[in-house]
Amino acid sequence: MENFDASLSTYFKALLGPRDTRVKGWFLLDNYIPTFICSVIYLLTVWLGPKYMKNRQPFSCRRILVVYNLGLTLLSLYMFCELVTGVWEGRYNFFCQGTRSAGEADMKIIRVLWWYYFSKLIEFMDTFFFILRKNNHQITVLHVYHHASMLNIWWFVMNWVPCGHSYFGATLNSFIHVLMYSYYGLSSVPSMRPYLWWKKYITQGQLLQFVLTIIQTSCGVIWPCSFPLGWLYFQIGYMISLIAFFTNFYIQTYNKKGASRRKEHLKDHQNGSVAAVNGHTNSFSSLENHVKPRKQRKD
Repeated sequence: MENFDASLSTYFKALLGPRDTRVKGWFLLDNYIPTFICSVIYLLTVWLGPKYMKNRQPFSCRRILVVYNLGLTLLSLYMFCELVTGVWEGRYNFFCQGTRSAGEADMKIIRVLWWYYFSKLIEFMDTFFFILRKNNHQITVLHVYHHASMLNIWWFVMNWVPCGHSYFGATLNSFIHVLMYSYYGLSSVPSMRPYLWWKKYITQGQLLQFVLTIIQTSCGVIWPCSFPLGWLYFQIGYMISLIAFFTNFYIQTYNKKGASRRKEHLKDHQNGSVAAVNGHTNSFSSLENHVKPRKQRKD
C-alpha cells in the first residue's frame, strides 16, 4: 500500500506539479485514497441502496432532516461570511489572484476552503436520505454526478490551489447553499410547505452562479497572474457541464410542469372538473424507477 501511495503521489506531482505544503498533514488531504474510497462507497450505496429498500417501508427521517439541513445551512453561512471577510482582508483581485500573494489572508481562505471540501463529504447524506425515504426519483444523473465529482475535485484543489482564484466559486456556492438547505429544512416540516415559494429561484441562482464563475475564471485566462492556467481551463469546462445538466433540469422541471398545469387547467374548463396537480418532473430518468409507494415508518 505504501508503494502504491508513493507511486500515486509521484504521478500527481508529474501531472500537476508540486503540492502546496501549507496543507500538509491536514485531515484527509495527505492521501487521495480515503477520498476515492468514500466516493466508491457513495456510488455503491446509490446502486445498492434502492435495491435494499425496495421491499421495505420508507423512513420519514423528519426530525433528523431538520437538524441536518439546519446544520448545513449554518455551515454554509459560516463559510460564506469567512470567505468574504478573507477576500476583503487580503484585498483579492477579482480578475486574477495568485495562491501566495495575500499572506495571512490566504491561510484564512485555505482553512475555510478545507471546510468547503469536507462539506462535500457531508452532503453525501443528501442521497442517503433520499434512499431511506424511498425518494428514488430524486436520485438523478445530475444529482449523482454533482455530488460524486465535487468531493474529488476539491481534494485536488486543496492540495494544489487551495486559495487565490479558487475562492470565487466556493463563495457563491456557499451562499446558494444557505438558501437551498434552509429551503430543504423548512420543507421537511409539513406545515411550512405551503409557504415555500422560492425553489424555482434556487435553481435560477445555481445557473447564475455557474455563469458568473465562468466569467470570473475567464478573467484569469485573459489577464493571467501566478495562478496556474490549467486549473482555470478545467473549471470553465466543469462549469459548462453543470450549466448543461442544470439547464436540462430546469426545463424538464419547470417549463414542462407549467405546460402540464396549463393543459390541466384547460381540461378543467372543458369538463367542469377540478384536478389536482402533484406530479414531479426530473432532469433525467431516475436511477431506480417504478417503486411502489408504501406507508412511511415512524422513527
